[in-house]
Amino acid sequence: MKYLKQFLIILVISLAGEILKAVLPLPVPASIYGMVLLFAGLVLGIIKLDAVKETGKFLIEIMPVMFIPAGVGLMSSWGVLKPMFVPVSVVTVVVLVAVMAVTGNVSQAIIRYKRRKENKKM
Repeated sequence: MKYLKQFLIILVISLAGEILKAVLPLPVPASIYGMVLLFAGLVLGIIKLDAVKETGKFLIEIMPVMFIPAGVGLMSSWGVLKPMFVPVSVVTVVVLVAVMAVTGNVSQAIIRYKRRKENKKM
């Protein structure tokens, strides 16, 4: 019953994201609205982490399974994608490297900041 309640909370937040998508004229996916609402609810204490923790972990564990339909869709439209394969691959690799570099640099900056903050306390 606990998992059902947690899943219901996540579904209600997703529904709120869908409603925001329909109401607001912004080019933002409903899932992003839902994630922002969930994050805000957790930060503000409206939603307790224990109220969604186990179901959230479960959904993250099964996330790779959710990519199977997308992969099958790519394979079934190979004829359309074949002429664009090289440009899309190049862009994907460049963006992947850029995201990794930025993420690494931001992570290192945060770690350095925390170390400096801890050293000042001592």
